[in-house]
Amino acid sequence: MPRGGVTVAEPVWRELGGELDLIITRKIGAPDQPELAIGAVTGDGFTMLNDQIVSRLHVSEEYIGKAADQVQSEIKRRLNDYRGNRPFPSVDDRPVILVDDGVATGYTLLAALRSLQKKNPARLILAVPVGPPDTLSILEREVDELVYVEAPSDFAAVGQFYRDFGQVSDDEVKAVLKNAGKA
Repeated sequence: MPRGGVTVAEPVWRELGGELDLIITRKIGAPDQPELAIGAVTGDGFTMLNDQIVSRLHVSEEYIGKAADQVQSEIKRRLNDYRGNRPFPSVDDRPVILVDDGVATGYTLLAALRSLQKKNPARLILAVPVGPPDTLSILEREVDELVYVEAPSDFAAVGQFYRDFGQVSDDEVKAVLKNAGKA
C-alpha cells in the first residue's frame, strides 16, 4: 500500500523474495465532508461502501458513481506514475502478502483485501507493524494470516509508534519499485 507501506514492504520482499508490486486504495469522501469516508475504491474498480453512513447521509447512487470514477481515475494516474503501463502480476493460486505501514480504521485496507480475495490467492497475509486491537480483529477475519508487531490499547494514530513518520515521497516509491525490478 503506497506510500508508507512500500518502504515497510521492501525489507519483507528482500527477505522472502517474490514480486513487489502495488495496490492502491483510496477513500470516497462524503458530500460536503470529504474527510468522512463513505467507501473505498481500488485500482481495479472494486468499490466497497459503508452502507450505514451512506444510508444515514442519504448519499445518492449518482454521487457514489461519480465520486468512485474520480477516485479510480486518480488511482490509475498514480499507478501509471509509479509503475508505468506494465500488466499486474497474477495472484491466482499464489501467496500474497499485503503490507502497510500501520492501520487505524482499516477501511481502505479492508477494500484492498477484498479486492485481492477476488483474484483467488493461495494464501492472503496482512502484515502491519501496528494497529488498534479492534481494527486488527476485524481485518484478521479477512485473511489467512495476520502479522503485526503491536496492538496497543492506547492506539491513537499510526505515527505515534514511529520515531520518524515523515511522508514517503513518490520518488522513494519509484526507487523501491525500480530496485525490485518493476520500473
